[in-house]
Amino acid sequence: MEMKKRINLELRNRAPEKVTELVLDNCRSSNGEIEGLNDSFKKLKFLSMANVELTSLAKLPTLSKLRKLELSDNAISGGLEVLAERCPNLTYLNLSGNKIKDLGTVEALQNLKNLKSLDLFNCEITNLEDYRDSIFELLQQITYLDGFDQEDNEAPDSEDDDDEEGDEDDNDEDEAGPPGEYEEEDDEDDGDSDLGDGEEEEEVGLSYLIKEEIQDEDDDDDYVEEGGDEEEGAEGIRGEKRKRDPEDEGEEEDD
Repeated sequence: MEMKKRINLELRNRAPEKVTELVLDNCRSSNGEIEGLNDSFKKLKFLSMANVELTSLAKLPTLSKLRKLELSDNAISGGLEVLAERCPNLTYLNLSGNKIKDLGTVEALQNLKNLKSLDLFNCEITNLEDYRDSIFELLQQITYLDGFDQEDNEAPDSEDDDDEEGDEDDNDEDEAGPPGEYEEEDDEDDGDSDLGDGEEEEEVGLSYLIKEEIQDEDDDDDYVEEGGDEEEGAEGIRGEKRKRDPEDEGEEEDD
């Protein structure tokens, strides 16, 4: 009773419209329902109610966003058609340890079109001859039964998948490295890829460019001054030539 009161208090204190995962394992249901669990959990995607003494799903609330439902170790023996009506988007359903005995009970799950994984482990139905083949034939939408596909390949663990995704994110961060190192590596790679046959490429920094620009300006000034001296010298020579030309012409005429 203490467990039941604690969980019901927790449900009342939470904003149900924001909850996406809810674990109510080992609490005690009353007349087939858990106080506080209702239709207001509109974003709920994962619900676990293992060992809560459920005998029926008749009072299960409508949870249209629900993807995974854990109902293991209860006393459910039928009425599974309720799941398709109130949780139509289920992809994973665990009914292990319940009182499901025949294929007719499981047939109601045909309307769960998105169901991919079903667990009936430790139910009486598993004692039927050709149990696995019969379930796969009856529920052709599922891929995994009791954790294995038709070829006895084990279903991936959702927790392992989450860890792998986390590792990939970490690897991406490691590969990125500090911005400075990453940029230097890119520069080196770009340099190698852009070089062609007989071509050379030099990497220059900002300080080098500024220094070169200053030197270029000094060289330009020197060039202009030198050019001016040469022009003055040339004009002087041309002036002398112009002064001497008449005399030279006169001398040539006298001759």
